Amino acid sequence: MSRRLRRLGRWLPAAIIAAGVLVGFAVARANAAGPELSLSIGAGEDGSRLTGGLQIVLLLTVLSLAPTLLIGLTAFIRIVIVLAFMRQALGTATMPPGQVMIPLALFMTVFVMLPVFHEINDVAVKPYLEEELTETEALGRAFGPLRNFMLRQTRDKDLALFIDAAGGARPADSDAVPAQMLIPAFMISELKTAFQMGFLLFLPFLIVDMVVASVLVSMGMMMLPPVLISLPFKLVLFVLADGWNVLMGSLVESFK
Repeated sequence: MSRRLRRLGRWLPAAIIAAGVLVGFAVARANAAGPELSLSIGAGEDGSRLTGGLQIVLLLTVLSLAPTLLIGLTAFIRIVIVLAFMRQALGTATMPPGQVMIPLALFMTVFVMLPVFHEINDVAVKPYLEEELTETEALGRAFGPLRNFMLRQTRDKDLALFIDAAGGARPADSDAVPAQMLIPAFMISELKTAFQMGFLLFLPFLIVDMVVASVLVSMGMMMLPPVLISLPFKLVLFVLADGWNVLMGSLVESFK
């Protein structure tokens, strides 16, 4: 019995290799006899539009970059940071939860950017779908409304920082500002604006915390955390002032 097992062990690898070779020949023969597949990447028949394969690759690339574009080229940065400051100022670290804050920031971003999206649809998407523009021309026109929006929200000081860092000449007009300089300048301008709004949000709640802490110290309750007592008062103040309405209205107005 052991001799048979040793013989089987010696012949088994050779049998597996032979079977693999036979399967490889069979697959190659089937591919040779079957239909031939080819993928052509380049211009279409008129030489102006991309073929279907390259259009799919371009679409997948744009979809993979969609979250980055949504964060870096829209009002999302300011809105989500201000909402985070609002939650910290109230003292509710997990309320509203992130599952509510992020969708709220997304829908607010869509609301603020809706005129820009309509303009992009009119000047780039519709002409491209009607085959009046090539892919390159459509992308160039689509960036135009976004450029105008970012320029309105970008400080000249931040834009000059990146232009000087690149070592190039000052652009003659706003249309000549390169995207690689405009986008980071827009982002740091949004960060500064969001932090300024966050500071103003903290002030009334900071006063409530200071008043509550002073009262507790005067009553000798130094071991009682002031945040625990001030939280209900801050919530009542926020609700009575219709805080969410005021906050959302201020965010929308800050982009005009």
